[in-house]
Amino acid sequence: MLRHDVVIVGAGLAGLRTCVELRKKGIDAIIVSKVYPTRSHSGAAQGGVNAAFDENDSWESHFFDTVKGSDYLGDQDAIEILTSEASANILELQKMGVVFNRNAAGGIAQRPFGGQSFPRSCYYADAVGHMMLHGLFDNVLKYNTKILYEYFVTSLVVDDGKVSGIVAYDIKNGRFEGISAKAVLFATGGYGQVYSSNTNALINTGDGMAVSIKAGIPLMDMEFVQFHPTTLKSTGILVTEGARGEGAYLLNSLGVRFMSKYAPKTMELAPRDLVARAEQTEINEGRGVDGAILLDVRHLGKERIMEKLPQIMQLSIDFEGVNPIYEPIPIRPGAHYSMGGIKTDNNCRTIIRGFYSAGESACVSVHGANRLGGNSLLDTVVFGRRAGIDIAEYIKGAVYGKFDESILKRDEEIFENLKESSGKERHGLLKAELQEEMRADVGVFREEIAMKKAIEKIEGLKERAKNIGIDDKSKTFNTDIVEAFEFNNILLMAEVIARGAVSRKESRGAHYRTDFPERDDTNWLKHTLATLDDKGNIKFDFSNVSISKFEPKPRTY
Repeated sequence: MLRHDVVIVGAGLAGLRTCVELRKKGIDAIIVSKVYPTRSHSGAAQGGVNAAFDENDSWESHFFDTVKGSDYLGDQDAIEILTSEASANILELQKMGVVFNRNAAGGIAQRPFGGQSFPRSCYYADAVGHMMLHGLFDNVLKYNTKILYEYFVTSLVVDDGKVSGIVAYDIKNGRFEGISAKAVLFATGGYGQVYSSNTNALINTGDGMAVSIKAGIPLMDMEFVQFHPTTLKSTGILVTEGARGEGAYLLNSLGVRFMSKYAPKTMELAPRDLVARAEQTEINEGRGVDGAILLDVRHLGKERIMEKLPQIMQLSIDFEGVNPIYEPIPIRPGAHYSMGGIKTDNNCRTIIRGFYSAGESACVSVHGANRLGGNSLLDTVVFGRRAGIDIAEYIKGAVYGKFDESILKRDEEIFENLKESSGKERHGLLKAELQEEMRADVGVFREEIAMKKAIEKIEGLKERAKNIGIDDKSKTFNTDIVEAFEFNNILLMAEVIARGAVSRKESRGAHYRTDFPERDDTNWLKHTLATLDDKGNIKFDFSNVSISKFEPKPRTY
């Protein structure tokens, strides 16, 4: 049994930023991660991180853009924190050694992003997430932080309404470890692997959310899944919104910039939900190019493409066989981001004392029904920092709770039983069926009959999952058994998403229902809260949206 004052689960940007805040105060914080920290999915973020720096811009403008972008479902008290603290957080990252492109005056360069009324996305070419991740990791190492990597967290341990630690599986050595703690932060990322076409790393299987809902913690607004408008046609690999920020065009099979029909003012720089629906409509109505749309950057010129979009150029060449200097890139919408997640307050606290969440695994909610590009990286550092500050205060008066070792033994037994199973089903095949069903029936466009079909499919997969067999019987680095557990996590996430989407009988942000095409503020200006009952069935409650300054208005671009 290990013992540390604070356990941070996840080593992406939110987890690292929390860790820096704690370690610089000398607090005993340990990081537990499924992968080595620099392999965290935060490193895949390409385009930018938002902050109002220009003298003609303001955080108040950023505040309004974010509220409007959220289709008025974002909590405005939280969004005010996000936007008003943005510039100070970015400057702090700069002091930590994170490098950004510079403008002519020597300040941080900024580019336009969708749904923003001003160019405020700070960037480093098309690899800003990579730069931020490595910069924060350098700082974590500076404080000699203990890191347990290739550990898979299976349970949260709670004692009398207060967190007392976690249970994790050591993938390298094939054994379970209990870690007692006064406070625990989940910064475990999203669940993109629920969908077949997605921009997410294979590790993004909603583990933290699944563990949390099983521990009785509500998941909020899980029906809101962002589909990024520009992912490579063949692989779903992300093509940054920074490409459109630099001036890329979206073309249909007729060579027409079709966004003039859907967002005449903002064109390609409309919010992601609107652009994704426009693209899918063009494809569905026969104006696509082999099931895709074309992203054209040729007019930007070779020099600008190589300076500002080098990663996109290489990805296009490697995975589509297309050099964007000379040819348009075939793209289509793909699952990208989780607006929903573990319900927290503005200091990242959950309903369990001492248990926190930040980043994509959490739902504050600053993104509401649709996240603006460049706000996710900002979310990780603003609320990662706030989590660190609050945890530092909390543990001053906290004591170690009772650690129920029967939970460790239970998880150990589940793993052993699964490893010895000779079942006929294989988790990889079941996962592929789930992903394709979710893409087809709980995707960019939604409708009740199709979504209920998806729920029936999920119910069938749950039964079949009881008969999963494991081919790898080894003890060390048994990724076969880890992936079986990951499948059960995304299966649970899929059910929460689908049932939440059926229950929300309106269209708002990324949740677009063809059978309820209008936003309904009278009945649905509220958050959904998913929990499990005693039998493991999903149930929903609701909570009010915080509206402090901006009353809901029609959302046009």
